[in-house]
Amino acid sequence: RKKLHTAPVGQVFRLRPFHVLVATGGGYAGYRKYEDYKLKQLEKRGIEVPVRLASEWEVALYKSVPTRLLSRAWGRLNQVELPTWLRKPVYSLYIWTFGVNMKEAAVEDLHHYRNLSEFFRRKLKPQARPVCGVHSVISPSDGKILNFGQVKNCEVEQVKGVTYSLESFLGPRISTEEMHFSQAPAGNSFQQQLVTKEGNELYHCVIYLAPGDYHCFHSPTDWTVSHRRHFPGSLMSVNPGVARWIKELFCHNERVVLTGDWKHGFFSLTAVGATNVGSIRIYFDQDLHTNSPSYSKGSYNDFSFISNNNKEGIPMRKGEHLGEFNLGSTIVLIFEAPKDFKFNLKAGQKIRFGEALGSL
Repeated sequence: RKKLHTAPVGQVFRLRPFHVLVATGGGYAGYRKYEDYKLKQLEKRGIEVPVRLASEWEVALYKSVPTRLLSRAWGRLNQVELPTWLRKPVYSLYIWTFGVNMKEAAVEDLHHYRNLSEFFRRKLKPQARPVCGVHSVISPSDGKILNFGQVKNCEVEQVKGVTYSLESFLGPRISTEEMHFSQAPAGNSFQQQLVTKEGNELYHCVIYLAPGDYHCFHSPTDWTVSHRRHFPGSLMSVNPGVARWIKELFCHNERVVLTGDWKHGFFSLTAVGATNVGSIRIYFDQDLHTNSPSYSKGSYNDFSFISNNNKEGIPMRKGEHLGEFNLGSTIVLIFEAPKDFKFNLKAGQKIRFGEALGSL
């Protein structure tokens, strides 16, 4: 006869803090998804939904979900090579789910893509996205326009009615030695310090990339990149429903801020990370590594392309390849321009890389 060895009941049912956080945080995230679905249904019926911002405990609970760990695991899974026979069924399911147009892809044959990562970062046919030559600023990516307009009172709208701090988002101003142009005196507001020419205003545009969109992003204008600032942070979802719910969402999330200048003064492009989008790649920046296992809360890393490169910065031509996400996320443009700059956009519209954002 064999003796049965049993562990104490308390030991069997012991709950660890990590398991509790995953269960509660994951369950609450699911609840939020259901709430977002109900809001979308109301919006389709033309019913205006009042803005309800998350409380501190709700944000803390959402942050308890190990999204950075899950994003790293998702990234490794995406790099696993799929058997040839499995590629078409897997990619076809993704295409059907997110409405991907494979006729625009440079390689339409699904068997060509060895893993999901290659499929996400597929290149387009050269004629699929003609770059507008008339307007001075074009869309750097495919996506949905969440918001645009002038920056007012050092606050930027991430969606209608929900704002974030310009200084928290970009971080402290960069020293004048690292920029090609003079900056305003330190006594002025942060917004005024970014405006370098009299009579100019500061503008912004927020573009949300869905999972089915083209995942690469390009230079929105002719400009010179002089500085990169990397903020490690959370990887919460950035879909419009969450952006409407969490104030300063973009300031919580990991992001890469590229700053420099164009013919009218200050110009910046920020790639914001999100859940399953821990990997942000900038083609000319080999030292950038995002979604590292550990980081200090509120920290950031600076890198100057002037002092560490060729004293001239990185010149970018309008439409030139700039970087890529692994799935989808958000791009925020903040730039200086004369007062007669006009956006050719509507909030909520779909836009494709190469199409006009605005001009003088």
